Amino acid sequence: MVWAKDVMEVLYLGCHLSATGGNAAMVRTALDIGANTFAFFTRNPRGSKAKKEDPADCARAVDLLKKEKFGPLVAHGAYTMNLCTREPEARAFAREVLRDDLRRMAGLPENFYNFHPGSHVGQGTDAGIAQIVDALRQAMDPGYPVTVLLETMAGKGSEIGGSFRELKDIIDGVGREDLGVCLDTCHVYDAGYDIVHNLDGVLQEFDAIIGLERLKALHLNDSKNPFSSHKDRHACIGQGSLGLDTFAAIINHPLLRDKPMILETPNELPGYAREIALLRSLVCP
Repeated sequence: MVWAKDVMEVLYLGCHLSATGGNAAMVRTALDIGANTFAFFTRNPRGSKAKKEDPADCARAVDLLKKEKFGPLVAHGAYTMNLCTREPEARAFAREVLRDDLRRMAGLPENFYNFHPGSHVGQGTDAGIAQIVDALRQAMDPGYPVTVLLETMAGKGSEIGGSFRELKDIIDGVGREDLGVCLDTCHVYDAGYDIVHNLDGVLQEFDAIIGLERLKALHLNDSKNPFSSHKDRHACIGQGSLGLDTFAAIINHPLLRDKPMILETPNELPGYAREIALLRSLVCP
C-alpha cells in the first residue's frame, strides 16, 4: 500500500439534518451552516414511517448539489432496522425497509446509504452475519445508483460490526463492489481501535483486513467513554476522550480528507456550524 497521495483542496464536512422540509431545503440549510455535504435519515430513525416521495423536490436538490459542488451525501437507515434480529417477522420487516430505502435513494443518485449492521440478539455472530448478507444481497440486486455503507460499531452487547473482521465477512458474503464502510470515530475508539495514539496503525489494519478502497465516509464524533469501553455515547468535537488533536490528524490525513465527514455530535444547527468552522480552521495549508 502506498500511503502518500495528493492533498485534496476541498474538505467535505457536514452534519445530520432534518428532512422535514424536503431535500432541497436540506441543501440550503447545509449551505447556511458552512457545510458541503450532509446526512439525513431516510425515515423516522426510531420507527419506520417514511415521507411521501417528491420527485420534483429531489430534482431541485440534485441541481443545487451540483451547482454548489457538494460532496456525496451520507443517508442513514433507521436505528430500528435490525437485519439479524431473532424474530422472523421483525427481520422480514427490516429487509423490506432496506429494500424500500435503496429504491428511494435512486431519487438522489450516486450518494451513500449508511446503516448499523444489526444485533444478533443471542443467535451468535455467524448467524447474524449470514442474515445480514442475505438481506443485502436481495436488497442490492436491482442495482440502484447508491453505494451502501456498513457503519463501524462500538461492539456493545450482541452488536455486529465492532470489528473490522466482522465487516469484512459481510462484504465478502455479499460480493459486490458497491458495498463499503463508514468509519465512526467514537465507535472505533470505543471498540478498541486506538485512533488517538495510532491512527496510521488503525488505517493499516483496516487496509489489511477490508481494503481502504472500501472506506467511503466518516462520522466525526468525540466519545464520552474511555478507550475500548464498548459503549456508544457521542461527545462534541474536542470535548471527549479523543480530543481535538485527533480530529486535526483525521481531517488532514491524506488517506481520509477526500471522504465526506459527517458530524453526529450532540448539537443543534448553531453548534454544528461552530464545529464545521472549527474543523476547517484546523486544516493544514
